[in-house]
Amino acid sequence: MGSDREEQLPPLFVTSRGKGTFLYRAFAGSVFLGISLIWVYRLAYLPDDDDDGSSRWRRWAWVGMLGAELWFGFYWILTQASRWNLVYRQTFKDRLALRYEHELPGVDIFVCTADPAIEPPAMVVSTVLSVMAYDYPTEKLGVYLSDDAGSELTYYALLEASRFAKHWLPFCKKFKVEPTSPAAFFNNKSSPESIGTHANEEFRAIKNRIDTTCKLNRVPDQVRSDHEEFSQWDSYSSKRDHDAIIEMLIDRTDPASIDNEGNVLPTLVYMAREKRPDYFHNFKAGAMNSLIRVSSVITGGEIILNVDCDMYSNNSKSIRDALCFFMDEEKGHEIAFVQFPQNFVNVTKNELYGSSLQVINNIEFHGMDGYGGVLYIGSGCFHRRDILCGMKYSKEVKRTTLISRRSGGEDQPIGRIHDPQKLRVLASCTYEKNTKWGNEVGLKYGCPVEDIITGLAIKCRGWKAVYHNPEQMAFLGLAPTTLLQTLVQHKRWSEGDFQIALSKYGPARYGPGRISPGLILCYLTYCLWVPNCIPTLYYSMVPSVYLLRGTSLFPEISSPWVVPFVYVIFAKYAYSLVEFLQSGGTVLGWWNEQRIWLYKRTSSYLFALIDTIVKLLGFSKTTFVITAKVADEDVLRRYEAEVMELGATSPMFTLISTLALLNLTCLLGFGIRLVMMSTDSVVNYSGSMFLQGVLCGVLVLINFPLYQGMFIRKDAGKMPIPTTVTSVVLAVSVCTCFAFLY
Repeated sequence: MGSDREEQLPPLFVTSRGKGTFLYRAFAGSVFLGISLIWVYRLAYLPDDDDDGSSRWRRWAWVGMLGAELWFGFYWILTQASRWNLVYRQTFKDRLALRYEHELPGVDIFVCTADPAIEPPAMVVSTVLSVMAYDYPTEKLGVYLSDDAGSELTYYALLEASRFAKHWLPFCKKFKVEPTSPAAFFNNKSSPESIGTHANEEFRAIKNRIDTTCKLNRVPDQVRSDHEEFSQWDSYSSKRDHDAIIEMLIDRTDPASIDNEGNVLPTLVYMAREKRPDYFHNFKAGAMNSLIRVSSVITGGEIILNVDCDMYSNNSKSIRDALCFFMDEEKGHEIAFVQFPQNFVNVTKNELYGSSLQVINNIEFHGMDGYGGVLYIGSGCFHRRDILCGMKYSKEVKRTTLISRRSGGEDQPIGRIHDPQKLRVLASCTYEKNTKWGNEVGLKYGCPVEDIITGLAIKCRGWKAVYHNPEQMAFLGLAPTTLLQTLVQHKRWSEGDFQIALSKYGPARYGPGRISPGLILCYLTYCLWVPNCIPTLYYSMVPSVYLLRGTSLFPEISSPWVVPFVYVIFAKYAYSLVEFLQSGGTVLGWWNEQRIWLYKRTSSYLFALIDTIVKLLGFSKTTFVITAKVADEDVLRRYEAEVMELGATSPMFTLISTLALLNLTCLLGFGIRLVMMSTDSVVNYSGSMFLQGVLCGVLVLINFPLYQGMFIRKDAGKMPIPTTVTSVVLAVSVCTCFAFLY
């Protein structure tokens, strides 16, 4: 098409600005004024450092409060960047089809799994089947399963899935099935019972065979004898020591690779990269880079989609949505990747563990998009292959619509190298030695959140990223079903983000001149999660123990200086509630979110800080913790009933339980003091301690599930007795020390 013609074409996507921006900015300005007045109050009324111990202790506590409030104010400013410039995207898939239906690019889809014990193969292959059934020309689809455990059980499950695909894909097309995950579709009570009876029975039979095989931990002998590729596992030592295994279960260049309706099936490849104890494998980033190399010589799709093994497709048109951005004639050449939100199918109504990411998905990522770049979050993301492999942006880059590389734009399969030996070399331990892989090419190494740092580096090379949050969710996964899983997951995320902040790729250090100031602030919001632990711990402990002692750290209720404190607290939490409700949450869900916010800051972030310091000192190496995707039936039942799961021994539980008991003890001590006072003394005393009492009371109220777990509940999900005893001793000891310290 000529340039004149291109200028006349309607866009494949449009961008609209969020409404009410001016009103929000005015509101944010008033909150900042209140925060500034709090800082002024702290400085103006700094207690004198008299000779008596009481004054010295109060002065130091006051200075600590000032430090905490300075940090809270600074961090609040960071969070405003992602609310200052919201944008929303709308795609036009009909225009895409009209202009490029016969010139669509190849798409390679990567599904990653790492442990069949906590990521059941039946779940994994259901995700694989869901992405195989996309509403997209199947001859242009390549689906790759990376099995980092190298398990024959996972391969067996994929073999079963490859057979079922011949029935499932035409079934999805005929009945316009959504979602295209067979497990999700047949478990959906709203799915029509009049269709899919045979398909359902066949899938259940396959799932039962897979589950039985996994339970026995051995592939049936008959299957092994029928498929010689299983002999590759004869030399298998462990998931950390095995040869590379690459098997093409469906080859779209093979005339026999057709479904029951005679249509070409997508290419389906199993890959277990080589693992050796002497070679560091770089976790998911290493698996992704191996997939990039292997796929480049088999199908070579111009677009790469990666999804977690539990994050199945819920919208069969998601590829076309992404291509509306990449192939837009005016702006598509600037876009490196398109990120869809992570949504979860198993989140309870009131979001017990705050796992829905409601505000992040529906507010903050739209704000980042306003500055030209959302986070790459490691799943549900479409990349241009060449950019993911290190291509830099320049004004001289020719505008491209990603028209298929096939000769003449015809729908001919690529079909390249099928030599197993050559493919295994690409997935070997030594292939990357003395290369730029993991540094300038592919996903970056050396960080637990390789996705975040990779996305940041891409944008620092001049590219833009787009966030698309369609009404019909593109992907649905599984959220943690226990409190400990939630805390451990956030420890990994926050630790990785903090390591980015301290590295040469830290947004404040590497970003200036490469990305916009607003985007730098947005990145810092996540990269500085960890430092929040110190002021949060201080604010949740010191005011309470000083309340027990009867020492005021806030203005009296009759003082005009109480106004900025009350306004900032009320405005912040009132707006937070409105934001959460607008994102589809409930009031109780918001309250649960505040509880988890407290637990994350006082445990996950603290342990992430400690681990980061230990790593910087060279005493440990980076680890990667996988969140379990299965739960015990009793645990699942309590989760669905929104009963907090506390039945595990963990230092995180000891810490949050100690803090909860400390606040309860301080509040009870404060109440006893009031009871013992005269009426006049109660009025004066309660007036001077009002804000401290309210803060301590809220902390006690928010920790109610912990008190239940320690002292009331009798089920298996209660707090372990050793944890409770330890927490009681620690809390009472701290309160006793402060009560008689001066």
